[in-house]
Amino acid sequence: MLTRIALLATSLLSFSAFADDAAVPAGSGTATAGAAAAQAPGTGAMLVPFIAMFAIMYFLMIRPQQKRAKEQQNMLSQLKEGDEVLTASGILGTVKAITEKMVTIEIDRDVKLKVLKSQVATVLKGGASEKLA
Repeated sequence: MLTRIALLATSLLSFSAFADDAAVPAGSGTATAGAAAAQAPGTGAMLVPFIAMFAIMYFLMIRPQQKRAKEQQNMLSQLKEGDEVLTASGILGTVKAITEKMVTIEIDRDVKLKVLKSQVATVLKGGASEKLA
């Protein structure tokens, strides 16, 4: 039974390979080709979906990421000694010294840690470190 179904499927597939196009009546072959060419979409119509996809990706992905990066740069430029910060790795501490690329954070009495300035995730305000602990 299964072999009959497989044989029938292969014969149908081989038969359909010979029928590429529908039968065209004699004398109308050039008219059909012209009509098919006239119905093909133009270049402008093909570009519209790509432009729309790019616009959607820009407003949903690229623009918010650029906005967050700008906010992060502003926060890092306003960083000063005495600020309580949270690093990207989850370390809470108080800023003791700042250089161009490094920040020294005191995480406990006489325990200081140097991290990259870019690794400071947020500046905590109003005793937020006690709320987190």
